[in-house]
Amino acid sequence: MASRNRNNALALGVLICLGERPMHPYEIANTLRQRQKHESVRLNYGSLYAVVAALDKRGCIAPQGTTRDGRLPERTVYRLTDEGRIEARDWLTELISTPAKDYTNLEAALSFLPALPPGDVAELLRERVTHLEVDLARAAGSRELVEKQRVPRLFWVEEEYRTVIREAELGYIRRLIGEIENGTLEGVKWWHAIHTSDAESAWSDATHGDLAGEGKGDEA
Repeated sequence: MASRNRNNALALGVLICLGERPMHPYEIANTLRQRQKHESVRLNYGSLYAVVAALDKRGCIAPQGTTRDGRLPERTVYRLTDEGRIEARDWLTELISTPAKDYTNLEAALSFLPALPPGDVAELLRERVTHLEVDLARAAGSRELVEKQRVPRLFWVEEEYRTVIREAELGYIRRLIGEIENGTLEGVKWWHAIHTSDAESAWSDATHGDLAGEGKGDEA
């Protein structure tokens, strides 16, 4: 029985492709790209061959034979095993049913905001807003295209999900910029202070717990 090792969603993509029919790795990569799955799963040929080797070792897939196209080197064709079919079903079931902690780059950056001056952060967030607006415009164009082609919604729900997440992020970032600039973000006075000549005093206030009362003092 295959051991659980579900850190790389590309492996799930390989299992799903081989569930349709036996393929060689290059064909798997082409299939994923043609279906735009590389927008949802990180795909490069180096990691793909490593994933295929790992799945073969775990018994989830097995070589079925080789094929050759013209003068190209022989390619090993793999098939899905019974263990691989069970693993694909269990893995997809887990991903759909159970929320998991995603360590995103944006979340990491937000956790370290005070390392940069508030004005700089607001300007950088504006740049992010521009990028998000461009991404959303492109997504709208793609959505219009698939709708004209009458592609069933089932086959592009991941794009729909990405759009919803981008729209939510855009709204949040715009609000955050406003709160930084109008001074309503709790802690923003301390944030300004640590990037001025009062930096030593600001850090001292934070150490002694004075930062916690900043919002209450402002309201009074």
